[in-house]
Amino acid sequence: MKSARLNRLFNPRTGRCFDVALDHGFFNEGAFLPGIEDLPTAVARLVEAGPDAIQLTIGQARHLQGLPVRPKPALVLRTDVANVYGTQLPEVLFSRMIEEPVTQALRVDAACVVVNLFRIPGAPTVTDQCIQNILRIKPACDAFGMPLMIEPLVFQPNEKAGGYMVDGDPKKIIPLVRQAAELGADVIKADPTDDVSIYHQVIQTAGGVPVLVRGGSKAPEAEILARTEAILKQGAAGIVYGRNIIQHPRPAAITRALMAVVHDGKTAAQAMEYLR
Repeated sequence: MKSARLNRLFNPRTGRCFDVALDHGFFNEGAFLPGIEDLPTAVARLVEAGPDAIQLTIGQARHLQGLPVRPKPALVLRTDVANVYGTQLPEVLFSRMIEEPVTQALRVDAACVVVNLFRIPGAPTVTDQCIQNILRIKPACDAFGMPLMIEPLVFQPNEKAGGYMVDGDPKKIIPLVRQAAELGADVIKADPTDDVSIYHQVIQTAGGVPVLVRGGSKAPEAEILARTEAILKQGAAGIVYGRNIIQHPRPAAITRALMAVVHDGKTAAQAMEYLR
């Protein structure tokens, strides 16, 4: 029964989810590691701050699930690994899913699994691999009551913006979000649009599937808080932020500030007080 796990993922008070992504070490990029070099300590600090969920890999899930604390953030398990994030891309790009992903997720008591859906200029074979991954994992998720989060990501051309630079063009984001919904996502983790004021169009095309918005590239505190406030007002079901938290000088403080916006109805300006 997926609803039981979704109830662990989404805060019962607001119906929203604040998920912190700590799975960056999966992708073999040194630039992704600042802030999470000591992952057990990073996890423990975030658990103390109390987000709704923490996103980890099968090799690192123990740092969350082994903590003898209650309440505890739900585990979102990353199920695929890719080599598409570098400033210099290898000759052969891939996106591979771990074996028996749902069984492994059940063993570590995950509340949700997440898998990518890439759109990368000049790399249609990677999109094909992503779709095959989704087609494979979806029946197992349904059979075992495991919610499936699909992460549609539109990349800019690597020669223009190498190193995991997201394309915020709504004409590219919206169709990919719709494809994620059509493929059977229970939750969608989507990029912010360059023009945040039209994000309701992304929500609409998801057809009732909850949309959690990614943090994207690192941004100043005031900007990320204001963007969060704006997207929530347009119907987003929550956020999934990584580098804007783990590479912040005070990860717990920015987590609490974002939680104030997501769950307490604070404005971005009011939430800044948590950082002063």
